[in-house]
Amino acid sequence: MTTFAVRPGSSRQLAGTGTLLRFALRRDRLMIPVWIGVNSLMVLSMPNTLEGLYGTPAERADLIRQMATNSSLRAMIGPVFDDSIGALTAWRVGVYAGALAAVMSLLVVVRHTRDEEESGRQELVASGMVGRRASLTSALLAAAVANAVLALLVTAGLAGQGAVGALALAFGIAGVGMVFATMAAIVAQLTESARLARGLTAAVLGTAFVLRAAGDSARDDGSSPLTWLSPLGWLENLRPYADERWWVLALLAGAMLLQGAVAYGLAGRRDIGMSFLPTRPGPATGRLGSAGALAWRLQRSGVLGWSIGFLLAGVVYGGMTEGAADLVGDNAGARRIFERMGGQSGLTDAFLASMVGMLGLVAALYIVASVLRLHGEETSGRAEPVLANAVGRLRWAAGHLVIAFGGSALLMLLAGLGFAVGYGRETGPILGACLVQLPAIWVIGGLAVLLIGVLPRAAAAAWGVAGAVLLIGWVGPALDVPQVVLDLSPFGHLPKLPGGEMAWGPVLVLLGSAVVLVAAGLAGLRRRDMTT
Repeated sequence: MTTFAVRPGSSRQLAGTGTLLRFALRRDRLMIPVWIGVNSLMVLSMPNTLEGLYGTPAERADLIRQMATNSSLRAMIGPVFDDSIGALTAWRVGVYAGALAAVMSLLVVVRHTRDEEESGRQELVASGMVGRRASLTSALLAAAVANAVLALLVTAGLAGQGAVGALALAFGIAGVGMVFATMAAIVAQLTESARLARGLTAAVLGTAFVLRAAGDSARDDGSSPLTWLSPLGWLENLRPYADERWWVLALLAGAMLLQGAVAYGLAGRRDIGMSFLPTRPGPATGRLGSAGALAWRLQRSGVLGWSIGFLLAGVVYGGMTEGAADLVGDNAGARRIFERMGGQSGLTDAFLASMVGMLGLVAALYIVASVLRLHGEETSGRAEPVLANAVGRLRWAAGHLVIAFGGSALLMLLAGLGFAVGYGRETGPILGACLVQLPAIWVIGGLAVLLIGVLPRAAAAAWGVAGAVLLIGWVGPALDVPQVVLDLSPFGHLPKLPGGEMAWGPVLVLLGSAVVLVAAGLAGLRRRDMTT
């Protein structure tokens, strides 16, 4: 058991911060390295990929000319400001690296603030010699440590392209991460639910991405007012490797400090476990006559948010299909990457297959989050009152698993409909391509169920598996890694649709594997003791 001793002379408000920080970093010893590893590898792998794709000045100049006229691709990636490999790296992955840093940061902060209060552990910690703002400070410091390590890796890895540009990109990525860390700190004071705090902060991040995309679609130089309303737009306008605008860092620092001050002010004005926007008590509506109905009530907002996101992503990706084919043109390297991701069919079909595969990888994150909600109900103690009634463990678990596995099917169906709307043709083949991703998604979900049932203390490792699969599927084809590495992911065994041939053998094997994993996990859940 960890004891939170306080050294003499510590500030009253921050007493115990150092011990809480060490405790937070120890708890996140798996989650933080996985997020840092995925993000840094995505960034550091890009220069070699781009050198293979656009190795000559003429190819890079042609890329810049095409991006200036291709608004759909600018909306997804952003404008290009220079033709150096460093500048192209910042263009290709800068916004996405900033978004991943933001997600990592908000998860860390919410976990060590509102999650701790919701579970009751914070009240136990606060009963000792711990300052009123120590928990918030340690959570923000944990996020700062994670972003600092990420920035250090990016700087060191890209120094060969130019140390100044590498430092600018690293500061920008870490700055975006800390902006959303302090944003999450504010939201954690306003809500009573950790799930709602994560959802609201993620919604702000999604809005920031949409604002940047809309602004970049309208203008090719990043000067749109919509772009400047988004922290991701600030990262873009920092312009690493393209006459850096160092003053943009002041925007990130100012937002971080302002939001941090607001979070500290709110933290000092409320009781532990309370919030400024408490859940409204009744009148109750509807019926919760079953464990499944309760699970749906708990997860419906998440399902709705993911569903809207997948539908819109399908529309956007479908709309940019023709533009992507024009951009690749005769570039053999880019064509080879799309073919590794989407098969040996025509370029348009290969692009569609690769984009469908990417959404399948993201859907794997949804199913892990939804399955782990079952574990969260158990560890928070909320499962015990349910199981104390005439509700068996399997029936209780089934309610959440139906939403997790059925919800993933809904997401891919909506993505297919979005592709059909955006692309305007081949509705049937695209829907089939989206739905064929489900066996691989369900294998990842089945592994999460197995961990909950057999190794509940290691359940969070499901995030590591999902992150590794995402890394293999996203970066692997660009790095030209051996096929044996790509086959480590269940997605590597799926047929490449549309355009490729349907192969039922691998699909049925993956379905059978998912069934076995879920069955083994439920068997373990039924036999072991419940944890808190």
